[in-house]
Amino acid sequence: MNISIGNDHAGPDYKQAIVNMLKERGHQVTNHGTDTLDSVDYPDFAHKVGQDVDNHAADLGVVICGSAQGVSMTVNKYQNVRGGVCWTKEIAGLAREHNNANIICIPARFTSIPQAIAMVETFLDTEFAGGRHANRVNKIACS
Repeated sequence: MNISIGNDHAGPDYKQAIVNMLKERGHQVTNHGTDTLDSVDYPDFAHKVGQDVDNHAADLGVVICGSAQGVSMTVNKYQNVRGGVCWTKEIAGLAREHNNANIICIPARFTSIPQAIAMVETFLDTEFAGGRHANRVNKIACS
């Protein structure tokens, strides 16, 4: 799978740990995030991930900022993106299973790195349930 990842200054350590896990699992990773703690603007990185998923250059995406709210708002501007803010692996699973989320939005200031890795693993391993959930998901995008 191709995974696009982006982060601001709140998440370089999270991103590196997640990238390592993704590569160990055999995924290709496009890194749009910063690698330093120097202050940057989260939309600059989130837009790149949103574009990758929207244009099908990536199968799924991961975005990380302090609260995950800003990156979520940014990626969800794209027509084919459903970014879900997740803070537990259970929420990550439901975002995929019920909402067919294709970008996981991680709040670095409210989760640990092991939690973030577990959330991304669950996100990747969970299939969309379809059925009644598909009807709802089909109503999300603006036409």
